[in-house]
Order: sequence, then structure tokens, then C-alpha cells
Amino acid sequence: MKKSFYDLNFSDLETVINQNNLNGSAAAVLFNWHYKKKENAQCNDNIAKSSLAFFEENFDFSLPEINTVYESKKDRSVKFLFKLKDNHKIETVLIPFHNKYSICLSSQVGCAMNCSFCFTGEQGLKRNLTTSEIVGQFLQAWRWLATNRPGEERILNIVFMGQGEPLHNFDAVKKACEIFLSQHGTSIGVQKITISTAGYIPGLKRWSQEIPGVNLALSLHSPFEEKRNELIPINKKYPLDEVLTYIDKIPLNKKQFITYEYILIKDFNDSSVDAKKLGTILADKRAYINLIPFNSFPGSRYEPPELDSIEQFKAVLDTFRIPTLIRSAKGDDVLAACGQLNSKNQSNYSE
Repeated sequence: MKKSFYDLNFSDLETVINQNNLNGSAAAVLFNWHYKKKENAQCNDNIAKSSLAFFEENFDFSLPEINTVYESKKDRSVKFLFKLKDNHKIETVLIPFHNKYSICLSSQVGCAMNCSFCFTGEQGLKRNLTTSEIVGQFLQAWRWLATNRPGEERILNIVFMGQGEPLHNFDAVKKACEIFLSQHGTSIGVQKITISTAGYIPGLKRWSQEIPGVNLALSLHSPFEEKRNELIPINKKYPLDEVLTYIDKIPLNKKQFITYEYILIKDFNDSSVDAKKLGTILADKRAYINLIPFNSFPGSRYEPPELDSIEQFKAVLDTFRIPTLIRSAKGDDVLAACGQLNSKNQSNYSE
């Protein structure tokens, strides 16, 4: 069975080439062709015929298939439903900002974390994505932009905030980051990649040694154990205090912060008491807070807060001098906003 080319980082590809006595320059040529130029067809430039024959015989260059595209009429966000080779499906979102895009990548089919505020959690975990399926989301989204919004194919930020817990699929996510960061590959800047976690400590233990420099975002959502247990069930196994202890050990670059995501839910975690507790635990940290008003999804028992509550919550945090941003929903009219991704529920999308 052929191995996906997109499962290999640059070092892996060089090893394969050397083990098979092929010309070493082929690695740079292939990475440039498929990642920098983002070509889909077989590369025939500057590669010996013997090397070409080897690659054709041993490598699969196919990518996940775009099954459906949902375009937001509200803000031009784009949600892709990808169909994988085993017929599982995943979702990916392009978020426009200042004439460029951020891409929100999925790392798993479904998710094992079962967070109560997240539509993905209702799917359960089906399986991890391979590196090629993660990288493929980026490449296919770029190609869609090149075809459908020519001149706009500028995806400058990558966030692992789609379906799945990225640190639960650490090895594939790590290798995808290596490909994105490679000067031979897409050359995304290290500060332009953010990996979100619900607080999966086995992944956090590996972070400092294996993914240095990449940004980390913690789904915090409540500073109180009982509330966080309801929102994020793995908090019972990996309590917030322990999670923060591991995060505090992560070395940060000079201008780097840890992002703390906070979903605001009406009459649940949006009071001044919640805000003061949150400010207290983050006050001495290099923290940046994203306040995210809850995005409704079919069957949810939660409601978004009133605007006054959101602004009052931020005002309390401002007294702690913690940089805080209220994040507006993008793509919520096509269930593409934070917490709304669910590749099994296709009947509820508005088009």
C-alpha cells in the first residue's frame, strides 16, 4: 500500500530518499512543488526519471475530498465538509480578516472530550486524523480560494481549534506543524500557529520539548472546579490547577502569551464573581484572554449572554490589566463558529 506523501516531514522524506539511493535534491524539489507552489499534479521538474518512478510507485499524492462548501453570507467565512477515504467526514473553517485568512483545522473525527458547550462533543471520538489529513485541509482550502476567490489565497494563520482535542492526537499534529513551519514547505511563521487544548496533560507534558515556539491556547471557560467539570469533563481527571502548573512551565518568547479561551454562557459563568476569580488566577501570568459569547447549536441547553454582561465581564478583567478581547462570532449562520462544528449533523445548516 502506498504511503501518503503528506504524512512525511522534510526529514522523513530525506531519509526515504537516502535509504533508496535517490538524488538528495529531490526532497527540496518535491516540498517546493507540493507545499510552496501547492501543485496537485505529479512533479516532473528537476527530478531524475528513476526518482520519479520510485515516487509514483510508493507515494500517494491524493488529498481529502471537499464534499460540501458552506459560505457565510454574513462575513464570508467558509466551512468545508471533507470526505475522507474511509467515508468519515470532518469540518474546516476559513475565517477572513484584513484581506487574508486564518484557517481552523480539525485534528480528529469527532472528539473524546465531550465538552458540554461544544457540538463536536456530541459525535464522540471516531478516530485520529493522519498528518496528511490535517495538512490536506490547509492545501485544499488554499486551492479552493485560488479557484473561487482568486487573489485572496493568503492563509497566514493556522489554529488547531476545529473538531477534536489536538493534544490527544499529538504525534500527527506535531508532524503537521513541522511541515507547516518548514522553510522547504509552507513556511508559516512559528508565531502564526496556535494549538488549542481543553487541558490534556499528557500532551502538555510533551509540549516544551517537542513543539517549542508554537502558540498555546487553553479552553478555560470557568475558574471554578464544579462549573469547569460540567463544561469540560476531563477537568475531573486533569484539574485546572494541575493544567496551569504545566502551562506555567512552558518557555515563552519575548512577546509571546498564552491565550485563555473563555466561553461566556448566560447565567452560568458570566457574573462579576466569575470574572474576579478568573482575573485572580491569571493576574500574574503572561496571559491573553479571548471572551467568546456562547454560540448556540441544535439541542444545546445553554444560551448566549446579554451584551451588557459581556462588557461588564471584560470591565472586571480590565481592572487586573489582563489583555482581553471580545471575539465576535464568525460564520455562525452556517454553524462554523466556535463550538458549532459537527460533521454528522448536516441537516441543520442554513445556506
